[in-house]
Amino acid sequence: MEVASGKTGLVLAGGGARAAYQVGVLQAFKEMLPDSAANPFPIIAGTSAGAVNAGALACHADDFGRAVDNLLEVWRNFEPHHVYRADIVGVAANSSRWLAGLFFGAFVRDGHISLLDNRPLAALLARKLEFGRIAENIAKRALDAVAITCSGYTSGQSVSFFEGAPHLAGWKRSQRVGIRTKVQVEHLMASSAIPFLFPAYKLNREFFGDGSMRQIAPVSPALHLGADRVVVIGTARIRNEDPERTRGDTYPTLAQVAGHVMNSIFLDSLAVDIERLERINRTSSAVPPERMRSLGLNLHHVDVLVMTPSEPLDTIAVRHVRSLPPPIRFLLRTVGAMRRGGANLASYLLFEQGYCRELIALGYHDTMKRREEVEAFLGGAMCPVPGAYARTVKFFVPPPRDPEPGAQR
Repeated sequence: MEVASGKTGLVLAGGGARAAYQVGVLQAFKEMLPDSAANPFPIIAGTSAGAVNAGALACHADDFGRAVDNLLEVWRNFEPHHVYRADIVGVAANSSRWLAGLFFGAFVRDGHISLLDNRPLAALLARKLEFGRIAENIAKRALDAVAITCSGYTSGQSVSFFEGAPHLAGWKRSQRVGIRTKVQVEHLMASSAIPFLFPAYKLNREFFGDGSMRQIAPVSPALHLGADRVVVIGTARIRNEDPERTRGDTYPTLAQVAGHVMNSIFLDSLAVDIERLERINRTSSAVPPERMRSLGLNLHHVDVLVMTPSEPLDTIAVRHVRSLPPPIRFLLRTVGAMRRGGANLASYLLFEQGYCRELIALGYHDTMKRREEVEAFLGGAMCPVPGAYARTVKFFVPPPRDPEPGAQR
C-alpha cells in the first residue's frame, strides 16, 4: 500500500475516557502502514481528551509507530488517580468546595470550583510529553501543524490554538478563530476541562474550558490548516437511522440528565458536521462548476473517512463501573450514575484499566474489519468500498482572512 499524496488530516473528537477507542484505531493504522515510522497525518486536530492524544502524536510525529506505542502504554495502564484525585481526602475536599460554591458562591470571588481535581493529569502530561519536540518535528517536516480547540468562557468563541509551519495563517469565522501559539500542557488541560467536573484554565487573557463546547465544526481546523482529506475518529456511534423510541415512566436521574448533556457537548456536533459535509456535497454535485464560480462559491474537495465504535460505549461501561475507587463510586451513586441508565456519565470518567483496554481492543477490531477500506483511503483511492463509511464530500471554505488584531491572545 502506498500512502496517499497530499495533506491528510487527523481529527480526534472528545469524550473523556472514551478516547481510549481512538488509540485502538491508531494501533490498527500503524499495523497497516508500510512504514510505521512515517507520519501519515501531517495535520492533527484534537478536542477534549482527543486533544491529549493529538498532543502526544504531535510530540512524536517523527516516529508514528513510537507515538502510538506510547499512547498504548499509557491508556492500557490508566487508573483514575492518574487523571484526577480519587482518594477519599481529595474527593471529600473537592466535594466540600463544590457544595460551598453552590451555597456561598455569591460571596466567593475567583473561586476555582470543580467536582474533581485533575492536577494529576497535568503532572502526567508534563512528565510524558516534550512539547518542544513539536517545533522540531515541524522544522524537519514530519508535521505541518497541530491544533488544540478550547472554548472561551468570556468570549464564547471556539478557539483553535495551533502550532504549525510558517506559511500557515490564523483564521476568523463566526464564533470560531484559529490562533498561532506554542502548544503547551495548559492548552491540553484547557481543552479537556469538562464543565463542572474539571476546572477551567486561563490561557493569556481568558479562561477556557472543554473544546467540545460550542464547537460547531469539528473538522474545520484541519481544513483551515491545509488538509484536503481527513480521517475522523469519534467516540460514539453515528446513527444513520432514527433511534427506537421507547416508553419511559421513571423520572430521569441526575446522571441521566448529565449524560444527555455530555452527549450534546461531545457527540452531536461531530454528527451534525459530517451530515453538513454530506449535504454540501450533494448540493454542489447538482450545480455545474461554471455556475458555482459565477456565484463566487469556493468549494474545496475533501475525502473523509469516519471511524466510530460499533458498540455503545456506555453499555461497556456498565461492566466496569464497579472497578472505580470507592470514593468515586460513592460520588457517582449519589447522582444515579452506578445504575444502567446512568452509565453514560460514568463512561466519560472511567479511566480504569479494564474499561480502557476493552475500548482499545474495540477500536482495533473495528478498524481491522474495515481494513480494505482504510488501506484504500490511506493509499489515496478515491472509490471506497461500497456501503462503507468513507465519504467523498465537499466543504465550503470562505476566502481566507487574517484574524483581527484584537483576536490575538
